[in-house]
Amino acid sequence: MTLINSLPFKVDYKDPAASARLTNRLAGYVRELPSDRRIVVVCLGTDRCTGDSLGPLLGSALGKYRSSKFDFYGTLENPVHAMNLDDTLEQLYRTFHDPFVIGVDACLGSSSSIGSIQVGEGPIRPGAGVNKKLTPIGDIHISGVVNIGGILQYQVLQNTRLHLVMSMANLIARSLFVAISISSSGDQGFAEPSPDSRSRSR
Repeated sequence: MTLINSLPFKVDYKDPAASARLTNRLAGYVRELPSDRRIVVVCLGTDRCTGDSLGPLLGSALGKYRSSKFDFYGTLENPVHAMNLDDTLEQLYRTFHDPFVIGVDACLGSSSSIGSIQVGEGPIRPGAGVNKKLTPIGDIHISGVVNIGGILQYQVLQNTRLHLVMSMANLIARSLFVAISISSSGDQGFAEPSPDSRSRSR
């Protein structure tokens, strides 16, 4: 869970153009990458807490696309959280040479920003929303504002609507997949996720 005040890109998940806008922003980063630089998405959070499940839901959604163009860590089955974060990052950098890492996490914010998806350069700082100091992650980061920041953060997270978190996770997954697909190897195609497909999660 991350606490973020302001970022250079922000879109509400209910915006009819949200997917296109998010895809275009992410594609802009991907197009700048060398063709041999591997993209790795690290989806942070835990399925034990509704408000903090954005990352695991996103990772599981990404797995349904079965894309060979990126790898990812963090799903409902195998979440990446505070207890295994450093081990996961060690495995990531042992597996990939100089990967382009996209860190994704839920965050808390103002009441007017709930439902917003934010993208920024530099690492995401997991745990900041609940006053934890964990290893920063990512060359760029994506965060979803799932509820109000302030006092009683854990109780707020537990009382976050699952529908909101799932909707944001699915939107981010689709946008990431399309952005990477259209920006790498000249692939202009798009594949809808298969409900029974296997995950490429590490």
